[in-house]
Amino acid sequence: MKPVLLVTRRLPAAVEARATRDYDARLNAADAPRSPADILRLAEGVDAILCCPADRLDAATIGQLPARVRAIATFSVGYEHIALEAARARGIVVCNTPDVLSTATAEIAMLLILAACRRGGEGERMVRAGQWGGWTPTQLLGTQVSSRRLGIFGMGRIGRELARMAGAFGLAVHYHNRRPLPPELARDARYHADDAAFLAECDILALTAPGGAETRHWLDARRLALLARGAVVVNVARGSLIDDAAMLAALHSGHIAAVGLDVYDGEPAVNPGYLALERAVLLPHLGSATVETRDAMGFLALDGIDAVLAGRTPANLVV
Repeated sequence: MKPVLLVTRRLPAAVEARATRDYDARLNAADAPRSPADILRLAEGVDAILCCPADRLDAATIGQLPARVRAIATFSVGYEHIALEAARARGIVVCNTPDVLSTATAEIAMLLILAACRRGGEGERMVRAGQWGGWTPTQLLGTQVSSRRLGIFGMGRIGRELARMAGAFGLAVHYHNRRPLPPELARDARYHADDAAFLAECDILALTAPGGAETRHWLDARRLALLARGAVVVNVARGSLIDDAAMLAALHSGHIAAVGLDVYDGEPAVNPGYLALERAVLLPHLGSATVETRDAMGFLALDGIDAVLAGRTPANLVV
């Protein structure tokens, strides 16, 4: 008899095919969001859960999961939506999907940098609205990306991949981390231990740091003021890294020239202040949204569940 797997959302076809092959898989064909109560109801008789970032597995929910549940794998790198200590207390192993989405997410960061600096969103909207009257010497003048200084807050896998891509555009890379990287990982990027010194070097600031209490609203009014007037900010990490009220004030004053966002504090809700700003480039959390990456994420999540149920330690272990 196959082990029973609860899949909380619809996943790519190749991932669901493997899940169905190897498990008695309870899929979500309608892709309906699952509340904690839904997950508890559907988890009866289940050996493992494959969840997604929008699923809130808090301590109360994990505490009520059936004793049969042995593993939770999240279809994401981040795991802030899972109460890890509660899972540990229950003996439930938690896995995630590191490594496989770094390149795709860095591509979206580069897309946002280019679109925000070169006013790509405004131009696309102008053409679609039938408002383009032809080329003029002063139309939608933006900021040239090449030869600028790119600051990366959070030089993990995504940050390092973005730094590699930035080199092709002639960007000088600076970064701020808890500690400096070994030279072979940092390459030509310059480390700043102090956030004030770091932000002073940023013409473009890219946020690629983890979420959580430590980094919540890291980019607040004080740090925004440390950026040079006319700086551009992009965020592909967690919406919680930005204090939206402070960012909107900086955009309205012109201190920040443009912002590019793929993630939002409280998503899928988007602060309405961004919607009214032409200089805001807004994407619907596309960071890992390629066929190749989403398949790899699903396969890695299943690898972790396979390992746990076979009595092995998964390579993608969180706790």
